[in-house]
Amino acid sequence: MDSADLFAALARKALDREPLTRDEALAVLRAPDSDVLELVAAGSRVRRRFFGNRVKVNYLVNLKSGLCPEDCGYCSQRLGSTADILRYTWLKPEAAVAAAEAGIARGAKRVCLVGSGRGPSDADVGRVADTIARLKGRHPDVEVCACFGLLTGDQAAGIRAAGADAYNHNLNTADARYADICSTHTYTDRVDTIEHAKSAGLSACSGLIVGMGESDDEVVDVLFALRDLDVDSVPVNFLIPIKGTPLDERWSLTPQRCLKVLALARLAHPDVEVRVAGGREIHLRSLQPLALHLANSLFLGDYLTSEGQDGDLDLKMIADLGFVVEGTDESTLPRERPDLVRSRKRGAGTDLPANA
Repeated sequence: MDSADLFAALARKALDREPLTRDEALAVLRAPDSDVLELVAAGSRVRRRFFGNRVKVNYLVNLKSGLCPEDCGYCSQRLGSTADILRYTWLKPEAAVAAAEAGIARGAKRVCLVGSGRGPSDADVGRVADTIARLKGRHPDVEVCACFGLLTGDQAAGIRAAGADAYNHNLNTADARYADICSTHTYTDRVDTIEHAKSAGLSACSGLIVGMGESDDEVVDVLFALRDLDVDSVPVNFLIPIKGTPLDERWSLTPQRCLKVLALARLAHPDVEVRVAGGREIHLRSLQPLALHLANSLFLGDYLTSEGQDGDLDLKMIADLGFVVEGTDESTLPRERPDLVRSRKRGAGTDLPANA
């Protein structure tokens, strides 16, 4: 079977919500680079079936930056990091809501409130509960996704009671590889947090980071583990090697590799939100628009401690592709000149918090 026939067969399985086998998943990752456009076309059929021409826009607000005791090797906020980033403790609720409204004004349907650290204390849960309640009070139709690290069942219930809709806690990589990336908590700790969030009634958001030296089998492992966990959204991040972190020399990704991983995420999770996330601008480069034929979701503008693509360019890219921002009348979105100077976050840290 040639590549075009294989990809078409896998798309048909995904359209019928039939799970891919390991061999089929590996065939996607090992496809020749010259066949990537055919792979994107097959994945696009699935994306269009379940999500039409809609793109869900998400916006990150970094409530607490740096100061983390965990040693995740990819992260600028990790213990021992010398990356040049801002470090601060919890934003006050009014400041957090004001930051969120910058994204909401541009069509963000989901605001992701993130705080670095191993996990929140009970006092921290109370603090972020006030922020969540204020944000939901002013914007009841906007989804709030919290991301504060490892959770107990009671903490998950408290975050849900405050009005949060979802909880993000990425698996990041395969179980077999996890100890090579982090020594201060385990893969099982992450799985447990996802289960606590689901039990509390929070929508589970969990994804991966590629480019950390993982094998094809390990990419399949983590994507299949997320399938088994039945998560509702899968962010796909591409490692940004940050000076001052252990992975600062690992530049191994190509645009074709990124598209293969995104295609596999779509085929393995046909009716689940797949989000193209951190590192897309750097690693997909001129092929970045092709990602939205596979992913139905993205982060708008900057990330946590690193710069993303200009938010106006993100919106323009969505429109140029013939897509529309989910839940928003596109004509109401602000249009600013992309050449205007915009406020930027200091430093060039990773796009992910230590607990992401």
